[in-house]
Amino acid sequence: MITRKDVEYVAKLARIGFSESEIEQFTKELSAILEYIGKLNELDVSKVEPTSHVLPIKNVYREDVLKKSLPVSDVMKIAVVKDKNQFKVPKVIE
Repeated sequence: MITRKDVEYVAKLARIGFSESEIEQFTKELSAILEYIGKLNELDVSKVEPTSHVLPIKNVYREDVLKKSLPVSDVMKIAVVKDKNQFKVPKVIE
């Protein structure tokens, strides 16, 4: 069960100021939440396999095939601003 002292301690750690009525409210609400979570301990999960995802996940792989790339001269034709054989773009990090 959550006590008033617990709520005051956590509020202090989080640097949150609560009024007297808020402390009382949170004490009741957090106690009710923990009580509800405690009911989960009553469930029989011995036949349930542990999972890390709700849905089955699988990796989709493809062959890594080496292909000939475009000539630099063709690629540089689409550059709005270029410097030698490089695209010149605006600075995004200051």
